Amino acid sequence: MQAYRRLVWAFAFFLAFASTPSHAGNDKVSRVEFVVLRSYNGKPVRNASVVLHPVSKDGKQKKGGLELKTDPEGKASLEAVPYGKLRIQAIAPGFQTYGSDIEINQPEQQITIKMNRPQEQYSIYK
Repeated sequence: MQAYRRLVWAFAFFLAFASTPSHAGNDKVSRVEFVVLRSYNGKPVRNASVVLHPVSKDGKQKKGGLELKTDPEGKASLEAVPYGKLRIQAIAPGFQTYGSDIEINQPEQQITIKMNRPQEQYSIYK
């Protein structure tokens, strides 16, 4: 069931991403694997949300997107991601939100995300 759901989401993401004018006619796709780790000890972060949004050539986030969840090894993957810019956010309880724009330009790509602990809050009232 989970494999079917992932396939449906991958197809929907591909349609949303490929139908935009900046990617029309671009038929190159990539298999992207995300690995989410704790920055302080390198252990995997399970059940982290990895949110993906296509980005236009002028750096603006396009409509549409996709959310993946990591497995117990901190991995999540997606087939058939069109080449181009992609905005990534990783969210997990007890960690700072990670965000970055990446360029998808290889047939297979592995992206390692290192999550940090939250920083101390500063206040003028201390």
